[in-house]
Amino acid sequence: MSTIAFLNIAMHGRVNPTLPVVAELVRRGHTVTYYTSPAFREEIEATGATVCLYPGGEQPLPERPTPLTLIEGLAHTAVRLLPAVLTDLRRVRPDLIVHDNACLWGAVAARELKVPAAASHTTFAFNRHVPSPTRGSWDLLAAAAARPRSIQGYLRSRWELRRRFDTRGLPPVDVGSIRQPLNLVYTSRAFQPAVEDFDDSYRFVGPSIGARLVDPSFPADQLRDPVLYASLGTVFNADPQLLRTFATSLAPLGGTVIVSTGQTDPAALGPLPANVLARRSVPQLEVLARAAIFVTHGGMNSANEALYAGVPLLVVPQGADQPIVARRVAELGAGLSIRTEDVTEDSVRALARRLLDDPRFRAAATTVQAAQHEAGGYRRAADELEKYLHAVGLVSQPAPGDPAQRG
Repeated sequence: MSTIAFLNIAMHGRVNPTLPVVAELVRRGHTVTYYTSPAFREEIEATGATVCLYPGGEQPLPERPTPLTLIEGLAHTAVRLLPAVLTDLRRVRPDLIVHDNACLWGAVAARELKVPAAASHTTFAFNRHVPSPTRGSWDLLAAAAARPRSIQGYLRSRWELRRRFDTRGLPPVDVGSIRQPLNLVYTSRAFQPAVEDFDDSYRFVGPSIGARLVDPSFPADQLRDPVLYASLGTVFNADPQLLRTFATSLAPLGGTVIVSTGQTDPAALGPLPANVLARRSVPQLEVLARAAIFVTHGGMNSANEALYAGVPLLVVPQGADQPIVARRVAELGAGLSIRTEDVTEDSVRALARRLLDDPRFRAAATTVQAAQHEAGGYRRAADELEKYLHAVGLVSQPAPGDPAQRG
């Protein structure tokens, strides 16, 4: 069996899809070491992996990250973390490094140690047909002109990385979309835009969904149909008024309306209708299994999980790759989208009513649901990693796993 190191960014959307894969690799007898921040320690240890914490505690992202501030933060973090991470990896001696496609320090570490690497894409896969938010563009240039300190900070960090480490082959700007000889993409071919334009190094393994920690405080037995669910995820500090608008607009349409407030205090929403349940976090998979519709920011993880459950979406993108997700959901007929500035009680209620009343949305979501399941999920991802290890001569050929073997 092999020793595999996972390096990731401290974001739920980046970490959660990897957890079932790690648990499956451990079950198959591989030794897995996972580099992360303290906030994710308990969840990762539950997979059976050994946790190594990044030095300096939590790795904060910029408030409301933009492509420019994100690439600056990724480059700065890479400079800061790499010395300690490399020292520890030399002790662990991994046969394979699996890193998030935006984890610049994971890619550099693999080059420094001359270890095979695979990239974990918890967003869509990006190329010239599906442009990454961090690609070189006029928008990025305009942002750099408006924030010269950010671009100067990025250039300083990249110069430092090049001076001290092996950065050959890494993109000069688009560090939010690093590819490797094996790229695991946690969605189906059906949901991926322009899928025909990606080569065989991209494996669309589908949503990686496994067991989650149980929340005994969640009143699942008290939910009344139809269950309507709204969440803006965990990255953006959601405007309480926006969340309140979701709650009050959905309340007349639902038996139970669930609002996950994330970083926002539920009390900040003020008094809510009696059938609204507002909590900082909810067991999302359990809620989606009951939901009739999902009002979401369009984070890739949330969209994947909703379509895995066959739930139509109303996407209210907040930034990053979320507008791309919103467009794809609408293209497939599996939901609708609305800009944040157009959100009112009347507009949200009208769109939610369309999703509830028109069976074509549920039918389209069900079609994508079948593709999401057939892609293979975490077992397929583990199969692909084992085949990759075999191809580079580090493990024997694995037994056939999930029947879905094509990309």
